[in-house]
Amino acid sequence: MGEPVRPEDLRVSDPERAVVQERLRRAVAAGQLDLHEFDTRVQSVWAARTRGELARVTRDLPEPPPPPPAPKPPPPLGRVFSSDAAGTAMRVLTIVFASIAAVNLVVWGLVAGTTDASVYPWWVWTAGPPAAALAVLYLVGIGRPRR
Repeated sequence: MGEPVRPEDLRVSDPERAVVQERLRRAVAAGQLDLHEFDTRVQSVWAARTRGELARVTRDLPEPPPPPPAPKPPPPLGRVFSSDAAGTAMRVLTIVFASIAAVNLVVWGLVAGTTDASVYPWWVWTAGPPAAALAVLYLVGIGRPRR
C-alpha cells in the first residue's frame, strides 16, 4: 500500500464547493469582499479539485460575524390584542362614538325644533354605521373581559 493521502490533497465534492461559495457570499454581505473579488473566488471554488485548493480561496478571510438573531415569531392570532389593551381601545372608541353621535343628535334636534318643516333624521347615518362596527367588534370578543 502507498502512503496515505494528506487531507489537503483529497478531492472535493460539489456540496463542499457550495459550502465555500456560501461562505464567500456571507463575506460579501459582511463587507469583507467586493463583487469582483467574489466572482473571481467563486470561479476558483468551482475549479478547485482538492481541499487544499478550496482552503486557499478563503484563507485570508476572517470568520464572518454571526447572523443576527431570528425575529420573534408573531403571537398567535387569538393573542394579538391583550385583554387590557383591547378593552381600553374599545372604551376609547365607544366614548368617541358616543360624543360624535350625541353632538349630531343635538344639532339635528336644534334644527328640527327651530324649523316648521320636518327634518330628515340624518344623524342616524353618523351614528348607525359606527355603532354597528363597535357592536361587531364586541360580538367577536374584542374588548370583552375574558372569562
